[in-house]
Amino acid sequence: MDWGGGVISQRRSMRWLRSSLVLRLALGCAQTPPQSAAENLVGTSWQLVKFQGGDDTVLRPDDRAKYTLAFGADGSFNARIDCNRGRGTWKSSGKNQLELGLMALTRAACPPGSLHDRIVKQLPFIRSYVIKDGHLFLSLMADGGSYEFEPMR
Repeated sequence: MDWGGGVISQRRSMRWLRSSLVLRLALGCAQTPPQSAAENLVGTSWQLVKFQGGDDTVLRPDDRAKYTLAFGADGSFNARIDCNRGRGTWKSSGKNQLELGLMALTRAACPPGSLHDRIVKQLPFIRSYVIKDGHLFLSLMADGGSYEFEPMR
């Protein structure tokens, strides 16, 4: 008997099972509609204008159309983040409150100067939003900065 191969196979099966459960949970969350507090986001699509950091850093994309967010009525969002595309969940627990959940994202290597890595890292830390003068502002927790988006044309 080869006990070593059985243990390795069992470990692979457990990893697969865990991955499968995480994916099922993420997809199941997409079925939860957002609360009425954020009805003004439902069905909207936005492209990035700039990031304003809490330390007054300002970053602008080379092409606004490479950085987009679209909010679905089913509690899902679609994103283009430079050379990658993603899909995740969103919810609002109160007025101007916003949380973006797990996001499945393609893994292409974006060119130097891309805002990809920063945005992917910071999206889970968005906690609030405001629509002002037709632009969407997504704010990071702890005064980490905000992303300004304009409506997609």
